[in-house]
Amino acid sequence: MKIVETISAIREEVRKLKAEGRSIGLVPTMGFLHEGHLSLIEAARAKHDVVVVSIFVNPLQFGPNEDFERYPRDLDRDERLARNSGVDILFCPPVEEMYPGETAMTIHVTKGVDVLCGASRPGHFDGVATVVMKLFQLTAPDEAFFGQKDAQQVAVIINMVRTFNVPVNIVSCPTVREEDGLAKSSRNVYLTEQERQEASFLYQALRKAAERAQAGEHDRERLLQYLTGLLEGGSGTIDYVEALSYPALERQEKLGGRIILAVAYHYTKARLIDNIIIELDREEA
Repeated sequence: MKIVETISAIREEVRKLKAEGRSIGLVPTMGFLHEGHLSLIEAARAKHDVVVVSIFVNPLQFGPNEDFERYPRDLDRDERLARNSGVDILFCPPVEEMYPGETAMTIHVTKGVDVLCGASRPGHFDGVATVVMKLFQLTAPDEAFFGQKDAQQVAVIINMVRTFNVPVNIVSCPTVREEDGLAKSSRNVYLTEQERQEASFLYQALRKAAERAQAGEHDRERLLQYLTGLLEGGSGTIDYVEALSYPALERQEKLGGRIILAVAYHYTKARLIDNIIIELDREEA
């Protein structure tokens, strides 16, 4: 495995790979790798000659009161996991390499960001789209692999690729979960023991709401009231519950077609997100 830290070096590696006609699968991450990331690497490994993993905690997507400085980092551990998972190139640039001076411009996302996490994090997806576009330009992947847990992020990136005609196929891979159903996340380390024991109820509530929708409850407001009721018994606080079309992320009074049921939930030191994407009969909506 090659470890690359500069833009000039990653461009040279990509130039040689393209000259050899080798396909590239990119897995963009912010590090502190867990089984979710490793599943994306496995998916990329199965389809491409070369797997590139980026590790970069992107300051543009953190708000002024968010956890950029305390976001978990362990590059030595990440290098070991990446090597053992068959990664070919680990791209881990410092902030000053990706943003050497004041940023002259960013991508401004105009649709699909006033809901879910974007509603309470203005500018967050501008930062996500900007860094992902930079990574696409630097690594020139044939495909990029993302986890469904960050479904809004995946939708934003799909729409960005379509809007700017970026020649990258976006692959959304299933959320990897703990045995009790909790979605794996780098932020799970911030949960107290009691919170960790309880947190699986988020996924259980989503599954029950999905079952109710598939059984015929297509009224958005009633479904959200049901989901909210399932979550109100927890020790944390609800950030949002939502049901939207996917990937357009638009509200429908009567749900139909492909939809996402999503929750965000605050514990003492951790904000957890989770979702389920289901198909509903449009004729019944």
